[in-house]
Amino acid sequence: MAGRSESPAIGIDLGTTYSCVAVWRHGRVEIIPNDQGNRTTPSCVAFKETERLVGDAAQNGASRNPTNTVFAAKRLIGRRFSDPSVQNDMKLWPFKVIEGHGDRPNFLVNYQGAKKQFAAEEISAMILTKMKEVAEAFLGCTVKDAVVTVPAYFNDAQRQATKDAGLVAGLNVMHIMDEPTAGAVAYGFDSNVVNSNVKKNVLVFDLGGGTFDVSLLSICNGVLEVKATAGDTHLGGEDFDNRMLDYFVEEFRRKERKDISQNPRALRRLKTASEQAKRILSTCTETAVHIDCLYEGTDFYSTITRARFEELNIDLFKKCIETVKRCHEDAGIDKNNVDVAVLIGGCTRIPKVQQLLKDYFSGKDLCKSIHPDEAVAYGAAVQAAKLRGQGTEEINNLVLIDVTPLSLGIDVTGGITIVVVPRNTPIPLQKELVFSTSVDFQKEVKFKIYEGERVQSKDNNLLGQFVLHGIHPAPKGETKITVTFKIDNNGILHVSAEESISGEKNQITLINREGRLSKEEIDRMVNEAQRYRMEDEQFKEKILAKNSLEDYAYGLRKLVKDDEVIPKVPSGYLKYVAQAVDKIINWLRHDVPKDVDRYNSKKDELQEMSSTISEMSQHCASKRPKLSNDNSET
Repeated sequence: MAGRSESPAIGIDLGTTYSCVAVWRHGRVEIIPNDQGNRTTPSCVAFKETERLVGDAAQNGASRNPTNTVFAAKRLIGRRFSDPSVQNDMKLWPFKVIEGHGDRPNFLVNYQGAKKQFAAEEISAMILTKMKEVAEAFLGCTVKDAVVTVPAYFNDAQRQATKDAGLVAGLNVMHIMDEPTAGAVAYGFDSNVVNSNVKKNVLVFDLGGGTFDVSLLSICNGVLEVKATAGDTHLGGEDFDNRMLDYFVEEFRRKERKDISQNPRALRRLKTASEQAKRILSTCTETAVHIDCLYEGTDFYSTITRARFEELNIDLFKKCIETVKRCHEDAGIDKNNVDVAVLIGGCTRIPKVQQLLKDYFSGKDLCKSIHPDEAVAYGAAVQAAKLRGQGTEEINNLVLIDVTPLSLGIDVTGGITIVVVPRNTPIPLQKELVFSTSVDFQKEVKFKIYEGERVQSKDNNLLGQFVLHGIHPAPKGETKITVTFKIDNNGILHVSAEESISGEKNQITLINREGRLSKEEIDRMVNEAQRYRMEDEQFKEKILAKNSLEDYAYGLRKLVKDDEVIPKVPSGYLKYVAQAVDKIINWLRHDVPKDVDRYNSKKDELQEMSSTISEMSQHCASKRPKLSNDNSET
């Protein structure tokens, strides 16, 4: 089916370390390169005295500005400050994370001469805005609609928070899509098995920069049905890097008797070197790490082998395989009946990970045909085209059946979670459970909604709570209350409770705001995001005007020294112009970006001088005597 004329919807893989954007266009998926020509963009934001940088520019300056360069925001989104994983990560990051309102973690940075706090949603929104701008520059039109991916094991709060980030970025998030499902879509279209009438059981192994997911799907006749999913939202390349970082920090302490664990700049430089070493060890068996003046004038030099890297992380690698086992067992599918294991995520390049997975599947070849860094964005772009009706008939007829990754339940008795929706139940769904009052003439009931697999509520994650008032008073057990759980296509939960007796009804819908941004906070962030975008644009205009003035000044300096110009223009005027040019160049060297008009007015002055030189040169040439024409008539 032909696509409609409006701007296309895009697919965004919002990653922990790198993000990627893609679009369905001209009958195929196109991965969109950024302004540096790279097909992935660092999920990194840097704050400076006069500007804010996102992506490659932020990452490139991280070692010079470590405390104000924020990364791995995905590890905080939807989490509480008191979460043990947040507390552990904080010890390894060069920037500060502090407790914000409602136990939310906030990044603390210096920006424009003041200390400012940013929620994880705001940082994620800045990255989403960057990906939106990358797409708009490529497509030449405004983009509003997007499918944004999240780890399959993201809980309700993390999904809601990601959707909030999209809203702050000015996007209409049409769908929150699970990353391994997006990877399966990419595999299905890349290998042309989507519409095959032969059913295939496909295991997607997604090991990225900060999260790990495994999903087992069946693909047949255009239907991709998730049978089970498992994972860890806090396992990925960041953890492998940190293991190596700890190893090198200890080696430096042992060799040099110096502790760099509290020095943000040294840690940032060593972390970058660790990540580079990890990448190299995927293709080489040994690599060297050399950093000049790492700390207090002392250089750092070390070598690390692939075997040592594997030893440092073997427990994490084995944890990945245990997750694979849990996934196919939850699906009720024997590992021998898995037809193909598809690798996505940058860390699936690690040889040991591939070996362990291949051994688990008794030597079966792994599917490495799709680009591990781009597969998720590819699948998201296909889903975006489907939702907008802009794809082919094959895409528009595609059916995705996902599951809820965690069990969802309710606590009304004080301490025990009663499961309403077991994990790996297909979504969207609606399920009901009937409760009766536990006290004579009870007038209200308090409901607490949890997700997790533990029996005791305190061991699960509290999503939210509400009180149903106005219950018809009656003896214990007579009044019935129906609790309804609804999960939409985004995996987001809505809960309602209804009491009906003698025709009377009372209903309340749970809107999960526990630990989330309020509407007022979202509105504030939207307004601030717009202000930051305007400030960024104004700063870019200033820099362009400054660069234009600088280029013109150096060009004019060259002109006044030109051997052809010097004989034609009075030396006094050339000296005057040279001094004016030197004054402007010196002013630019010590300049904090000024108003665009100031740069333009100074450029106008230089252009006037240049025009005067040109007129003098032409006037001098016109006064020269004409040479006689040897071929003229005698």
